[in-house]
Order: sequence, then C-alpha cells, then structure tokens
Amino acid sequence: MDKRKLLLAALALITVSGQAKVRLPHLICDNMVVQQQTDARLWGWAKAGNEVKVTTSWNGKTVTAKADKAGKWLVKVATPAASYNAYTITFDDGEGAVTIKNVLAGEVWVCAGQSNMEMPVKGFGQCPVEDVNRHVLEAQNPNGVRSVKIPSVMRMTPQEDADCYWRECTPKNVVDFSATGYFFARLVNKTLNIPVGLIEANKGGSRVESWLTKENLEKYTSEPTDTMGIVNFKKDWDYHRAMVWGNGTFSPVLNFTVKGILYYQGCSNVGDPGNQYSERMKLLVEQWRSQFGLGEIPFYFVEIAPYWYDNCEGDAGARLREQQFKAAQMIPNSGLVCTNDCAYPYEYTQIHPTQKQKVGERLAFLALNKTYGMSSVICESPSFKEMTVKGDTVYLHFNNEFGGLSRFEDIEGFEVAGEDRVFHKAKAQHFWQPGGGQWDEALIVTSPEVQHPVAVRYCFRNFQLGNLANMGGLPLFPFRTDNW
Repeated sequence: MDKRKLLLAALALITVSGQAKVRLPHLICDNMVVQQQTDARLWGWAKAGNEVKVTTSWNGKTVTAKADKAGKWLVKVATPAASYNAYTITFDDGEGAVTIKNVLAGEVWVCAGQSNMEMPVKGFGQCPVEDVNRHVLEAQNPNGVRSVKIPSVMRMTPQEDADCYWRECTPKNVVDFSATGYFFARLVNKTLNIPVGLIEANKGGSRVESWLTKENLEKYTSEPTDTMGIVNFKKDWDYHRAMVWGNGTFSPVLNFTVKGILYYQGCSNVGDPGNQYSERMKLLVEQWRSQFGLGEIPFYFVEIAPYWYDNCEGDAGARLREQQFKAAQMIPNSGLVCTNDCAYPYEYTQIHPTQKQKVGERLAFLALNKTYGMSSVICESPSFKEMTVKGDTVYLHFNNEFGGLSRFEDIEGFEVAGEDRVFHKAKAQHFWQPGGGQWDEALIVTSPEVQHPVAVRYCFRNFQLGNLANMGGLPLFPFRTDNW
C-alpha cells in the first residue's frame, strides 16, 4: 500500500513538473475572437523574470515579454483581417507551453450596463424575449457570433481575472447570450460577413455609479468608497452599490483590445436630480476610454424603455431619458437608441420588455453607419428642433427626418399646455408651406382646451407610447419644450 502511494505521488510530481508555468486570464482561451487588424494585447502571469514567447499561427511570428517582479507580462500582436479561419496562439515561458485553439479575428464589442443588457435570449423568469424559438433555431453559425460572460461579482479592489470562457453560437449556447448584444452582433455579422465577439460585462439593477472608479467617485460624487460606507449607503439592494461591480465585473476586461462599447442602463438612476446622470455618464465613458487606452472608441447606448415607475402619468422616467439624450450630445463618438416603441401597452409594469431585437438592431444601425461607414443606413431617431406658435397652433420641426415623418394619420403622443402649465392631449397632423425655395414640412399641434399654447410635450411621461417615426422607421425621441 505504501509503495502504491509513493508511486502515485511520484506520478503526480511528474505531472505537475510537466505542466506549463505560464498562466493566462480566463478571457484568453479557446474560441475567443481577437480584434482584427490592430495591435491586440495578450497578457498573463509567469515566474518572475521568465521570458514569455507568444507565437501566432496567422503569421508564424513570435513576440516576447519578460515577467515583472509580480509575475505579470503583456505583449501586443499584430492581428490579421477578419475571417472565419481558425487560428492558434502559443504561449511559452520555457517551462511549458499553452496553446489556445479555434481563435478568430473579427470585431469585438463590450456589452455593458444592467439587466436589460444582461437579459439572455431565453429571457428571465416571467420576462420572455419575443420570437425566442425562431432565434434559437437560426443560430447555426458557430463562427458568426461568439460571446463570453463575465460573472457579476462585487469586489473592493479592481480584479485582473474572472472565471469565464468564450462560447460559440449554436442553438444550445445562444440561449445564454445577451439578447440585445446578440441581435446587434448577428446583424453586423450578416452585413459585413465577419465574426463578431461579445464581451458581456454587466449587472442587473446597477447604477451608473456602480461602474465608476474609487478615484472618480471621491472626486466627483458624495458616494462612500469604504466597505461599511458602501454597505450602509445601499444596504437594501446590493446591485445599487457604487464601485464594487466595476471592480469585480468590468476591470477584468480592460486589457482586452476591443472595437467599442454597447451600454444599456439607467432604470436604477431614475429620480436623479438635474443633469447629475448625464454628467456621470460622460464621466464613465471618459473613464472607460482612458482605461482601455484605445482612444475615443465608439460608445452606443440605449434609452430606458417606457415603464410605470409606480405611476404611468408621472415623469421621473421621462426626465432620466432626457438626461440620456443630453449625455449623447455631451459624449463624442456616441449614439443613442430610442426605445419609445419597444414596449407593448400591456408591458407598463414590465421592466424587461420583450422586444429586444429592435434594440440590438438599432445599436447595429449606429455601428454600421458611424463606425463601419455605411452612410446609407438610417441610424438616428428624429428629435425636436424648434417650435413656433401662431394663435392656437404650434408648428414643430425636427432633426433627422431623412425625407419625412411617418405616420401619416392618427398621430399619438402629443400634449400642449398654456400659461397654467396644465397639459392636455393634442391632435397632431402634417402641414406643408412654401419656404426656402421648396415646400417646408411641419407638424402642427392643437388642442381645443388650450387656446394660447406655450409648451409641447411628446411622450414625456413614465409610460406613454407614441407612434411618430422618420423615414427609417426610427421613433421620435420623447421631448418637452418647457423647463418646468
């Protein structure tokens, strides 16, 4: 018996001594997608002082790095043009090699935010994704879209690794992909015919403050950054806590070379005063761009969908949407998706609306136009431009009509108010008049209850669905002309 134990121990020692010493973060593994045609970062750990050789099969070249005193190393490798060719990457520190396989070159996007970004293709409990069976059955291209989910964990300090792995797109696996992210990636893949990789780093219920660093929170907010302060400040809901989700869930991806960021968040910040949310959104984007060190990468984000927030007629949600719209004007190389038509009337108490395909594809419209140069793709929703009042009639003009407004009749969602600041449902209709050498189109809004209108609102309530869109079918952003 003793001889058998000694033999097993010897075999274990041989096995351990034959194992590679170089260690990779979980994010660098089989099936991953590297950002095409760039100097992509690869990193890991080895014995301090060891030289690590990284060899890529697409060009046969080897680059080296020396592990520092903490055992950390990082290299940059020139990546090929996007294709469906499966590559390998070998890491060798002289004490053993690790090879990762089935690596693709393509476009890599981060899927950040809260539960409406996290919501998978299979949906949440009592929260389905529309047409789920069709989407599952159509997921037959494992090389078209791939995804990695970063576990949602809280940490007081920034983490360098996360327990995760890359997944291929199959009917079995796609059910766990972010629905919004998947519909974005599927359309980009189909249009450009190149692989798309998604890094899902999000947390349901998180606030914008959940992703800010300790330094930014201490400099720009009054949020506590010590353990007990964080727990006591948001003791009822851990997903509302500041900083810790960024440390645990987002920090592990910051070394990865990506194309851009997709973001869907805001519900947990409803009620924030003034421009606080828009200013912190701008701060967050600046922080992430600085941390990634990739320049002014695209940032495309999603307006929160209509939801009752305990009172459909209230406007706390509308004011947050207004802040999101302001943030889009403040953040360079960004774009905002309007979701006013992405909830059904019966979903007024549903925080996770079923129509995720619209959301993901509208994010793709932004990327295809602004990032990939497809200028013929209409990617921006119409927005309020100016108003004039003549008697009892308000004349409205809009940005980003792209040739006109639809729908033509039975337009819903407008309200007008007089000096008493009481809003009444209004009738809206198209109107053409000579102007600028051509017929100028306006939308005229009237209400028999308001003889002297001074303000107009469109879907500026927590849950109010309009039906006006531009020629690309993209809905009009909710707005108000007053500052009451």
